[in-house]
Amino acid sequence: MSLPHAILTALLEKPSSGLELTRRFDKSIGYFWSATHQQIYRELGKLEQAGHIRALPAPVPARGQKKEYEVLPAGRTELSTWVARAEDPKPMRAALLLRMRAAAVVGAPGLRAELRRHLDLHQRQLDEYLAIEARDFPTDRRHTEPDRLRHLVLRGGIDMERFWVQWLTHALTELDEK
Repeated sequence: MSLPHAILTALLEKPSSGLELTRRFDKSIGYFWSATHQQIYRELGKLEQAGHIRALPAPVPARGQKKEYEVLPAGRTELSTWVARAEDPKPMRAALLLRMRAAAVVGAPGLRAELRRHLDLHQRQLDEYLAIEARDFPTDRRHTEPDRLRHLVLRGGIDMERFWVQWLTHALTELDEK
């Protein structure tokens, strides 16, 4: 996955200014594909230069006015091509797991506290995802394929957070065994 494709997806869902896009990004796509606001603005310029998006004309021209962007046919084609492309899974990169491996070699002062902190963070994220699911995806509103696809993405996040909560709980229990 790439940032340009994430931006094209978000703009196809709703044409937005850069600021609106970064705010929406933080509340949706940002849960599984992070980017800084600076990266998003830089990518908007590249997408516009490539002819994938354009700034909508302002109703009343004004200096310093926010540009609102929409996706052009070339951008939709690029996104469709990318969606259909085969891509192998990427190996997982988790600094916490690497740190645990290193702790096996050099010792683990503070490791349990860090594992508890991670457990708390993952539990909070899981709670947030479950609240989003209850609010946005009640069982009676999952009729269309786009709704089911969006819900499946959220379910992936829920399942990943459940994995981490379960794994971290197990890790702490195992480390506390004498």
